[in-house]
Amino acid sequence: MSVLLNKQIEKIKRMLLAEGALVEQALQRAVSAVEHGDTELAVQVVEQDAQIDLAEIDIEEECLATLALHQPVAHDLRFIVSVLKINSELERIGDLASNVASQCLALSELPPIDLDPFGLHEMAHQAQRMVKQSLDALVQVDESLADGVRKMDDLVDDRHREVYAIVERYVREDIDRMPQLIRIQNTARQIERIADHAVNIAKDVIYLARGEIVRHRRARAKAAGGSV
Repeated sequence: MSVLLNKQIEKIKRMLLAEGALVEQALQRAVSAVEHGDTELAVQVVEQDAQIDLAEIDIEEECLATLALHQPVAHDLRFIVSVLKINSELERIGDLASNVASQCLALSELPPIDLDPFGLHEMAHQAQRMVKQSLDALVQVDESLADGVRKMDDLVDDRHREVYAIVERYVREDIDRMPQLIRIQNTARQIERIADHAVNIAKDVIYLARGEIVRHRRARAKAAGGSV
């Protein structure tokens, strides 16, 4: 690796980790806003989304410039490709954190409803742990951490189905609470999608570590007539 390319890759690493820190902070604030009904914190998350968007653009431009000027190969090329994909995933998590905060703001304008029975807190904290672990896996290029994120996703999916079932029951019991229930279901959906993006980051880490694309493995195996 040339000295200039090495410096460029280190710069991109720092930029990506800084973006990851912003996303983690936004998600933590969004979860806290929902837990405590903190509208000021929710507004901060919505406003912070623009900062994450700008970080995504800067990283993409830096990666494209590196590809054009240095023409990396082998592991260096794989790193740039991984960064481009992870960068997009982080931006989407930032968007979803902002959406969660927006649901919190919408709930604050409606008659209060007890959120405890829905288990949103536990679901949100699990998704938050997945994002953190996926970023830890990236920093350490650790396949075992990445695999752990993929396994954690089942818990979030199960919790999402439970929230949907509880919302259905509440609708039958009290149709007047429909506006609040819609917001709760929307919040659960955003959290479930955050977890999915954390899984995608974990898969990208595995690709970075060993050059194997694990996305859509089941579909590829089925098309090949094999099994996963």
